[in-house]
Formats: sequence, C-alpha cells, structure tokens
Amino acid sequence: MPQQEQPLNDPLADQKKEQVVMTTTASDEDRELDMHAFWHSSSHVLAHAVKQLWPETKLAIGPAIENGFYYDFDREGGFSSEDLELIEETMKKIVKANYKIERFTLPRDEAIEFVKSQDEPYKLEMLLDLPEDEEISFYRQGDFTDLCAGPHVRYTKQIKAFKLLSVSGAYWHGDEKNKMLTRIYGTSFPTKKELENYLQMLEEAKARDHRKLGRELELFMMSDVGPGFPFLLPKGKILKDLLVDYWKEIHYEAGYVLIETPIILSRKLWEESGHWEHYQENMYTVKIDEEDYAVKPMNCPGAMLVYKSKPHSYRDLPLRMGELGLVHRHELSGTLHGMMRVRAFTQDDAHLYMTPDQLPGEIKGIFHLIDSVYRKFGFDYDVELSTRPDNAMGDIEDWNYAESVLKEVLDELGTPYQVNEGDGAFYGPKIDFHINDAIGRSWQCGTIQLDFQMPQRFDLEYIGSDGEKHRPIVLHRVAYGALERFMAILIEHYAGKFPLWLSPEQIRVLSISSKNEAYAQEVVEQLKASGLRTELDIRDEKIGYKIREAQLAKVPYMLIVGDEESTNNSVSVRSRDDGSLGSMPLSEFLAKAVEENSSDF
Repeated sequence: MPQQEQPLNDPLADQKKEQVVMTTTASDEDRELDMHAFWHSSSHVLAHAVKQLWPETKLAIGPAIENGFYYDFDREGGFSSEDLELIEETMKKIVKANYKIERFTLPRDEAIEFVKSQDEPYKLEMLLDLPEDEEISFYRQGDFTDLCAGPHVRYTKQIKAFKLLSVSGAYWHGDEKNKMLTRIYGTSFPTKKELENYLQMLEEAKARDHRKLGRELELFMMSDVGPGFPFLLPKGKILKDLLVDYWKEIHYEAGYVLIETPIILSRKLWEESGHWEHYQENMYTVKIDEEDYAVKPMNCPGAMLVYKSKPHSYRDLPLRMGELGLVHRHELSGTLHGMMRVRAFTQDDAHLYMTPDQLPGEIKGIFHLIDSVYRKFGFDYDVELSTRPDNAMGDIEDWNYAESVLKEVLDELGTPYQVNEGDGAFYGPKIDFHINDAIGRSWQCGTIQLDFQMPQRFDLEYIGSDGEKHRPIVLHRVAYGALERFMAILIEHYAGKFPLWLSPEQIRVLSISSKNEAYAQEVVEQLKASGLRTELDIRDEKIGYKIREAQLAKVPYMLIVGDEESTNNSVSVRSRDDGSLGSMPLSEFLAKAVEENSSDF
C-alpha cells in the first residue's frame, strides 16, 4: 500500500465562509489559495459522482493534497480501473451541469439529525468529534451535500480539467486497527494545458522511479524479510560512500569534528531527552538485563552525552559535532516507499554548541554549507521557517526568542522564505530546506533546528569569560537528511545518469574480439591506477550488444578497443550523453577523465 498522503494545511482558515473565484491573473500567493479550494472542490465532484453511481457507498474524507485531491470511500468490493472510467464520465456530467456550490450551517442537534438521515457513519463520527462551540457547515451542489468546513469554488463548471489517477487502500484515521477504506486519487487544473503538463510530468516521474532504476542499475534491493530495511548492493554502496566522502570533506573544511554514538541506549536516556514521552510510538524497544532500552530514532541524545563527557570553556565554543548515525523508526507498513520512506537509515546529523552571541554567525555558516551541498548536485531550493507546535516543550519566552533569531538571520541573508505555523520540532523552531529536482518536484531535506530544551534537560554547561557556569545553545542540523532518501532523490533527479564523479561505474572498457583482451585489461589497469572506477567487458559478444548494455547501465564513458586501438595505444570513446567522440590516444582520454572527475568532485 502506498504512502499515506497528508491533507494540505488550510491556507484559508480565516476565509472559510467565502467562496473562491478562480482567476488567471492571480499572484503566486492567491494562486496557492485558489488551488487549495479548487482541489477541495474537485474531491466533492468525485464524491458526488460516486454517490450517484453507487448510493450505498459511505463517505469518509476528501481533502486537497499537493497537486490534487483524494476521497476515501467505504464500498463493498472497492473500485476497479473500469470503475474509474465510469466515475470520470459521471464527473464530467456534474461539471457540465454547472451546479452552484452553496454553503449552509445548522445548529449542532439539527446537524447530527441531518447526517444521521443521510446514513453517513464516518461523517457522523467526525461531527461528534467537533468542539461544542464550533460552527457546523455543509456544502451542497445539486442533489449532493457533504459535511465540510470548506472553502470551495462557486460552481462545478470551474473544474474544467481533471483526471483520476489511482486507487489504493487507506485505514480510517490512518490506524491499521480500523477498517480499510478505498482511496481514489485525482488531480485537476483550471486549464487542459496545465493538466496535460502535469500528467506529462507524472509520466516522466514514472520513468525516473528510483525503485525501478535502483533495480535496473543494481543499486539496492528490498526484501520481504525486512520491510522498510534496504539492502545496498555493491554499486549502491559505492554511491553511498561517495556521498559520505564528500560530506566528510566539507565538514572537515568547515571545522567540524566527527563522532559515533551507540545504536541502542537505555530508556532512561530517552526519558531525559523527552523522546520517550513525545516519540515512543515510533521507537523500537528491547529488554536488556530486564531493563527497557530503545534503538535510537535520532542521534541527538547521544551527541549531548558526548558534549557532557568533559568540561568546556567558552574558548572551546563553537563546537561543531557531526555524526553519520544509523537510526531506526517504526513506520506503518502503508507508508513505506522504496528508499524514500524506510525504517532504517543513516542520518547526516550535526549538533553545534555555542554561546548566545555566536548563534547568528553559526546559523549563517550552516546555511552556506547547506547551500553549497545543494548546488553541488544541481538543486535550487525553497526555505521555510517552522514555528512552535502544539506539543512544544519548554517556556514560551525561549520559543519566541528562538523564532525571532531564526527570522532575523533569514532576513539578513536576504533569503525568501515562507512561515509554516506550528510545524516546528517539539524542542525548538526550525528552518527547513525544500530542494527542487530536475522535473520540478519538491523534497524537504535539510533543516536547522534551534534547541534551548535539550541543553536544559541534559544540564549542559560551559565556563564563560566571567568564570561562571552558563548554558550553551544547541543547533541541530542536517544537510542530506536521510542518506538513503537522498540517494533515491538523486536517482530520480538524474534519471540514473549520475555525473562522472558520482557514478558507481565511471568507465567500461569493451573489447571487439578475444585478440584485444590483453590490451583491454592494460587500459583498465591504467584507468584504475588513476582513481577511475572502471569495469572490463571481454565477453564473447558482438560489440553492438556490449555498447547497448553499457548504455542501459548508464555508464558515463565506454572505451572500445580493437586491433587498431591495440596497435596505436588509443581508445575509441563513446559518451553516454553525447554519443561517439571518436578515437583518441589513451593518455589524452585519461587526462581528460581525471580532470573531469576531480573538477566535478
């Protein structure tokens, strides 16, 4: 079952009573608000069609999500692909009928009786869960009415271009103990051109799917004996090691020290850090000597212990401490998705300890480091400031100060950013980085989290210039995020065609006949001696077949050697991206490849 989609935050919280008019000249901000209502209205058109076709179907929820919408239904037998075609045709009729979408409210008692009369048990459950003083609203279009807070567009005819995409299972409330419902996903846009462009992007995304390419390029595998626990194959291990090598290099240059902390630690530690209270359902636990232990879901508490292992002076700060830590998190089986969503992964954490006056400079330093990482791989990115969540730990004054510092730094850097209210970590606000890949999709990877809470919980100290004890401020920071997920993003971003420095196999030497085997092996040895990852193909196969296989494996360079090349100490060069580059002396190609490899890295 695919990853459960999260409904979009409602950007029209203060405008729910208003119907939205779609405009073609709206600003980016207005466009975002419009599309939320547009996709929400599209989900109602979907539900309307399903109820027309199968009146016995029960309605659950139908929110807007990123680039579309879904609706969850309870229908015996679910829906088939043929059903989707019939639903789409019915949706077209509803759109053509151009029903006015009207909002009305009812007192609580009347609303309950109305929903009971509709025989909608899921809607009744949602209604009963609403606060006593909350206004209860419904939206009506033709003979269809749905309990809904809105907002919506004004007429069904505004939903001009739509497509139902897939069907999957979804537990009610996302809880596997509840009934499995059927979720229908769809997308819609104000114009057919926008829909066509989006569907074309989906096709491109399907061709770039890291699960497909990971299998074809022999990078990783998954197994039923360990759902959510990826196996890296030899080429995948090379790819990960290259990312780690680059990560270590830039961190050494930026003045970081590297540590490694244990995977399993006592429950007492997780209670001290607050994870046992706030994150226990996502943690794997084990009994050791009749005491509770947990497999670490995060590296933070171990890093706090390392800091605390010896006294510190203000002269030691800032202390930048990095760790590539293997962490485990219990994810529901329905959320697992290749290497994008796994239960075990390597987190490229760093924890920076500093004095208050060092805080702005350290945030800027992290920002520049993360910026250099993303530009290395050809990503641009968007920035988001996430503020205090409902389950926040600590004093409101600390939160207000922390949020103000992050905001001031972003303003000083001149970086455009959006505020994501209530989405901070439970111990502090954060800056999130959303990278944009080659086909325009956004992925949240890097983060800078300001933490006043863990230094207090772990009683961290340093001796200041005044000779007194002070509490350090801690910044949590990741650049890649989960390495496995970052690898998956890179696979899809490059469509498997990694730049030379990042390619697990950089060069493949292909012999034309058995007479050329000795020279082919000599070429391989010279290339390997120069630090180039090279493979040899001397199989008794036609050269066209060998080239085709190397091309499918997305090897950056293929060197073809026959009688002429053996005699002249040359190679016939073929580029994965540019085709035949002709014949050249081996020494010339070697110098070219070494320069490209080093300049890329």
